[in-house]
Amino acid sequence: MSGLTVAVVGATGLVGEEMIRVLEERKFPVAKLVPLASERSSGKSVEFNGKTWDVQTLSKDSFKGVDVALFSAGGNVSADFCPVAAAAGAVAIDNSSAFRMEADIPLVVPEVNPQTLNKLPERRIIANPNCSTIQLVVVLKPIHDAAKIKRVVVSTYQSVSGAGKEAIEELSCSTRALYAGEDLEPRVFAHRIAFNCLPHIDVFTEDGYTKEEIKMIKETNKIMGDDSIKVSATAVRVPVYFGHSESVNIETEKPMSAETAREFLERAPGVVVLDDPGEKIYPLASECAGRDEVFVGRIRNDPTVAHGLNCWIVADNIRKGAATNAVQIAELLLKQKLIG
Repeated sequence: MSGLTVAVVGATGLVGEEMIRVLEERKFPVAKLVPLASERSSGKSVEFNGKTWDVQTLSKDSFKGVDVALFSAGGNVSADFCPVAAAAGAVAIDNSSAFRMEADIPLVVPEVNPQTLNKLPERRIIANPNCSTIQLVVVLKPIHDAAKIKRVVVSTYQSVSGAGKEAIEELSCSTRALYAGEDLEPRVFAHRIAFNCLPHIDVFTEDGYTKEEIKMIKETNKIMGDDSIKVSATAVRVPVYFGHSESVNIETEKPMSAETAREFLERAPGVVVLDDPGEKIYPLASECAGRDEVFVGRIRNDPTVAHGLNCWIVADNIRKGAATNAVQIAELLLKQKLIG
């Protein structure tokens, strides 16, 4: 059978399951699927292209004959096994933060910086950015190209699915407990997530920012290829199952009207503009879930600075924010004839 051998590390996790679904939906040329997970998933199987594939326990021998390995099993697993996959001849596409800021590892959003994959990196590892960063830079790119962005202030409204299956269950249990007048001790989150907003994603650093916020700042500069862009981020977890939303304020060097920005964004790859407030049309997490595009609306000028824009950005964090972007990277490698 023609096609590639593709491994998915973390195949039974939320993102790993979605990676397998996206591979099938986008008809990526998979001849053999190698679903990999920890021993806890022993005996499980996954469905792909009308066949049942047994989940194998991840080991150092898992990558023989693998062309592409998609990783979504956490930073420690990626740090240990991405180099193993690469040494076996695979290209590792990693969804964790383990390699994102290393200078010789491309950090890729295909709509934004495909030129970084004109050739394979020597280490054969490619990093998938943070989910919130991906949707942000897809919208920033056409504006930056036209008017050069000086500064970005972003506040996120991130769904619980970004913290995995246990977080989704905690939101459901917490909501039921509240309605029943019961107490439920939070395990995934620092405080109750139901009917609440938590300005706390990942751990706090000495300067008062969380690692999630620092990821957005540093990754935006790397992906955009411009360290002069100043980024300030506040990351908030909200009681939504799927779909991250962002309120974004952009200051540019050159003037750009909201109308012009809207026109550029309507032509931008991977972007859908939903922007008719008079008709109550703007991006909603509930309507963007399950979609691969980045949605933007509420585009308007900011009169408090010389050249300012405000907008509202929404995307499915499990799909475009993780699984779909990883598969798109593999598609780009195939198009560039770097694999296959």
